[in-house]
Amino acid sequence: MSATYEDRQLFIDGRDTASAAGRRMDVIDPSTGNVLTTAPLGDAADIDAAVVAARRAFDEGPWPRMSGRDRARVLHRVADLIRERADELVEIESRDVGKPVTLARHVDVETAAQQYEYCSALAQTLDGSVRDTPIPALAYTRREPLGVVGAITPFNFPLILSSTKIAAALAAGNTVVHKPADDTPLSALFMARLLADAGAPEGVLNVVTGTGPEAGDALLRHPGVDKIAFTGSTAVGRRAASVAGEHLKPVTMELGGNGAHLVFADADIESAVGAVIKAFVFNTGQFCMAGPRLLVAAEVHDAVVEVLRQAVPGVPLGDPRDPATVIGPMAGDQHRKKVEEYVALARQEGGRIVTGGGRPELTGDLAGGFYVEPTVITGLPADSRVVNEEVFGPVLTVQSFADEDEAVALANSTAYGLAAGLHTRDLARAHRVAGRLDAGIVWVNDWAMLDPAVPFGGVKQSGFGREYGPEALEAYTKTRSVVISLPTPPQEES
Repeated sequence: MSATYEDRQLFIDGRDTASAAGRRMDVIDPSTGNVLTTAPLGDAADIDAAVVAARRAFDEGPWPRMSGRDRARVLHRVADLIRERADELVEIESRDVGKPVTLARHVDVETAAQQYEYCSALAQTLDGSVRDTPIPALAYTRREPLGVVGAITPFNFPLILSSTKIAAALAAGNTVVHKPADDTPLSALFMARLLADAGAPEGVLNVVTGTGPEAGDALLRHPGVDKIAFTGSTAVGRRAASVAGEHLKPVTMELGGNGAHLVFADADIESAVGAVIKAFVFNTGQFCMAGPRLLVAAEVHDAVVEVLRQAVPGVPLGDPRDPATVIGPMAGDQHRKKVEEYVALARQEGGRIVTGGGRPELTGDLAGGFYVEPTVITGLPADSRVVNEEVFGPVLTVQSFADEDEAVALANSTAYGLAAGLHTRDLARAHRVAGRLDAGIVWVNDWAMLDPAVPFGGVKQSGFGREYGPEALEAYTKTRSVVISLPTPPQEES
């Protein structure tokens, strides 16, 4: 077994720590269905120990009191170490999540490095402002860290989504307790040690692996946590926000999505179809900002569907360790079963399976993996559950529209509002439609163009708050106002 994902301990107060109850959980390789290793099964006692360490590091330690420039040096060193140890991180994400190694290297690992680089720059920009007032006083503001941040992340992008929260929180001077998904805990444990190697003081980042009902709930409820940063499904996020609300903790919620992808008749069809395929098979469809709803102008609907029918089966699917693979397995058997249930439901709702709809025929160890075929479905009614709910797998539904107004109405018709996209050669239409789509980020003539400088986040049931960009640090800071009296000097006698 590789040392990269050997049996590991929790990381609390700067050191490896066995879980209080001594329990462990299996970690499965989704490409084979076999046990890869084990991880600690932490619980409320472990969360308490981690929060106590984070609290002490914030209240008494050097991190919040460092200059932004000094924190920036540590964060930039993290970025350097991520790139230096890229091979290990690629192996972890591929084995733990089932990610194709090419995707893991060029997207997950590189994005995480860029996040720490960008946040190292932001750490040096946290300044306040002087306010002009008519009162006889000097009034100014300070932006200060919140305290202990509880970060809860999902299974689909473990490295990226944890880095999104941790880099921004640390840049602002907070300390962090991170609870990763129980399905995919390995990169979180690896990164905790990497941050320590980069110079993060003891207690600044603590990682407790375990289940949501035990470790996650304990983190949400802990009185020593000052803020919750959550990414996950809308159903779980709704409950997490409710629990945090009981304790009046500020929260950011990056939740589910069901993005609409609009193709107008004047679009470059070849380019548009390439983006459409990327939008629904990227990360095997396990992407909150995926584009699983394709809306096509009626006059080009049949042509687009035919191109998809021919092109989708040719997208390389198989062993995540093969650099040519584009589509790997689902991250777990329960995720695959959920996708299969939606495909069966689509048939019941009157949908036509254009391509896919089953399990691919694979041999050897891959035969036990959690694979599903990328699937394209047409003919579903507007009120179809498959159209309106988040499938979270490589399933694309196709609907037609008559004009721009109908396209926008269909795009905005679901409860979600995380991402959307459109294809057109008409610049005026691009700006006009982008301004009407009810989504936190809109892409034009491509999909999933993301950068740490560009904020994203949801509306409606896709959550609230923004990650990436300077806006991200607003969620991890508080504003303190200072007003210093300036009495009028006494008049001198003439």
